[in-house]
Amino acid sequence: MTGKLRNRTDLDQVIPSQVPDDPVTRRMKQNIYDNPTFFQAYCKLRENDSGLNGLVEEPAIGTVLPDLRGLKVLDLGSGFGDFCRFARAQGASMVRGVEISRKMIEAALGRTRDPRIEYVNCAMEDLAVEPWAYDLVVSRLALHYVRDYEAVLRTVHGDLRDRGQFIFSVEHPVCTALCAGWYEDDHGGQVFWPVDNYSAEGERRQKWFVDGVIKYHRTIATYVNGLLQCGFALTRLLEPHAVPGSLEGRPDLQGTLRRPAVMIIAATKLPVVEPTPASAPRGADARQ
Repeated sequence: MTGKLRNRTDLDQVIPSQVPDDPVTRRMKQNIYDNPTFFQAYCKLRENDSGLNGLVEEPAIGTVLPDLRGLKVLDLGSGFGDFCRFARAQGASMVRGVEISRKMIEAALGRTRDPRIEYVNCAMEDLAVEPWAYDLVVSRLALHYVRDYEAVLRTVHGDLRDRGQFIFSVEHPVCTALCAGWYEDDHGGQVFWPVDNYSAEGERRQKWFVDGVIKYHRTIATYVNGLLQCGFALTRLLEPHAVPGSLEGRPDLQGTLRRPAVMIIAATKLPVVEPTPASAPRGADARQ
């Protein structure tokens, strides 16, 4: 059996976005991974997973994951489907991956042999809410590509059961603030990482394999307060770095010890408590 694309195996039958297809909506959502040059370079980067994903983000996010046995899991920005397959291997009862890139979906289907894994080809902001459908929602290094963070939070909150968990990683805000990279000396040594315009949230453009890659900078406060205002309780916040043993093969990751490259947040959906009617005042307290 192969992995399912929303119960369909033909890529021409991909479930489309749930919102009207208009030019304004399309411009708001970036799909850089379907750029052939970018996709080829990214695949090469991830061949051995010996970079930020494999040596920094993945080990750290594993420390905040719950026991996955029996859980229904939603993966936003599922990419090659790595976490979808991991979750099933750890006992998740079903996993659904959401990915805007058609090329990523094709790659994920080619690597997945599990009928309890489904993939949906759409932007995570456009995903229709499935009330109380999931125990865990995960998003790994994807939300900084999304313009409307609050829309994603509302969808996730609606999708989760009470006490369900939302765990996500993003490029750290000290990295997205300026997107300028390390200031280097004449020999290519890392001198310092400049941070500027930290409070000026919004679109940033960066060259990463190709020109014009769009990221959205948010402060740590915005990430955290958005969760709190949407009805989540913050349970963990991590700023991981490469562990010493991994630096032998990737000395360039030494920089993660000097400034965080990734931020990981774990939050729990609080149960909705219905207000109880106030008791009528009595005696002297009733006289105003």
